Amino acid sequence: MERYPDRLEIFQLNNNRNSELFDPLTSFDWNEAKPKRIGASSNDTTCTIWDIDRETVDTQLIAHDKEVYDIAWGGVGVFASISADGSVWVFDLRDKEHSIIIYESSEPDTPLVRFGWNEQDPRYMVTIDMDSAKVVVLDIRFPTFPVVELQRHQASVNAIAWTPHSSCHICTANDDSQAIIWDLSSMGQPIEGGLDPILAYTAGAEIEQPQWSSSQPDWVAIAFSNKLQILRV
Repeated sequence: MERYPDRLEIFQLNNNRNSELFDPLTSFDWNEAKPKRIGASSNDTTCTIWDIDRETVDTQLIAHDKEVYDIAWGGVGVFASISADGSVWVFDLRDKEHSIIIYESSEPDTPLVRFGWNEQDPRYMVTIDMDSAKVVVLDIRFPTFPVVELQRHQASVNAIAWTPHSSCHICTANDDSQAIIWDLSSMGQPIEGGLDPILAYTAGAEIEQPQWSSSQPDWVAIAFSNKLQILRV
């Protein structure tokens, strides 16, 4: 029988002694290559990297000109963030004085609200504009221009999830209650009319979050309304 701990240990990470002055956090991400490291983004334009062992801030960077909405690791010391300023920045902790702009929204003053780094192939990442039905796929080797744009949703996309088992499959979900799965293996080739999805599922309400199973490649979960559904794809 599985044994559970008798008590719950809580470690509160706060880089500001006066919690009333600490701006809200917007997202965080564990570093899978270095599990004792966690990064978080904040409304105060910063990204903060914590050392869990020491329970202290390892690095804090002013990442953007406006609120930072999402953060994701792309390696041991590399992470990216997106912001209300409409940009994707990549940072390398080995050289904290320099960072790279990978992408800026084609719509002026439009925030980027979600971001995902390919877990199998860190050359690729995806992001979405606020209130946009389009998903932008980026190649870190070729900044500025998307490698492909996914445009089959009929309403604003609000969630994206790369599968942890494949470098070319992703699930996107949106306000039209659809979860769509894409195969991006042909994204480097010109495709007339744009890339088509390989599967689509319509839920009973707006989908808030998709999540692939880490142990079962064929299963993806979606959350909507007061329901959680498990789909076999």
